[in-house]
Amino acid sequence: MTLAARAPLAAAARGAARLGLLGGSFDPPHLGHLFAARRARTAFALEHVVFVPAARPPHKPERVLASAEQRLAMLALLLAEEPGTSSWSVELERAGPSYTVDTLRALRALAPAARLFLILGADNLPDFPRWREVEEIVRLAQPIVVPRGPASAGAPELASLSPAARAKVRLGCLAGEPFAASSSALRAGREAERLPPALARYVREQGLYLAP
Repeated sequence: MTLAARAPLAAAARGAARLGLLGGSFDPPHLGHLFAARRARTAFALEHVVFVPAARPPHKPERVLASAEQRLAMLALLLAEEPGTSSWSVELERAGPSYTVDTLRALRALAPAARLFLILGADNLPDFPRWREVEEIVRLAQPIVVPRGPASAGAPELASLSPAARAKVRLGCLAGEPFAASSSALRAGREAERLPPALARYVREQGLYLAP
């Protein structure tokens, strides 16, 4: 990616005492991602949430993504009127697969005084114990699990975590109805109402996905 397209960690994120991280492909980002950030901010009194697009998600190595520049531009449009949020291009600037533990370590170095929170969709829980250095992830950040699909903190897959890690995951599980939105559906030309108008216009102008 070009130097001009990079998004450094915002000053507001560096200065936050309670800082959330929401990662993903953001291909495209949509209102469901804002829903997750808002739910997490309300439930855990977060001062700021930083959105981190992945360069190459390790669990989707074959996926062809929109370019780094396009995904950062789409995030900027999604977050334009959302206070207490910003994007950070740290994973786009790093070679190889994007591992959450590396991003949390980088965030800890830049915001050493912040308490860190990792925002996850509940659909991530079955695979979460297999993430690289998952115990270190939970040591570095309190998980916040936002409803999305049928997964729950009691899922048997979580039994491989240490008791302390399981307790932190349970502490972060939020109740309530999920917000139905899917990047894959948007790429297939469905659920266009899940994009803000300016972002939907950008998708059309760039000829991305199968936008109607």
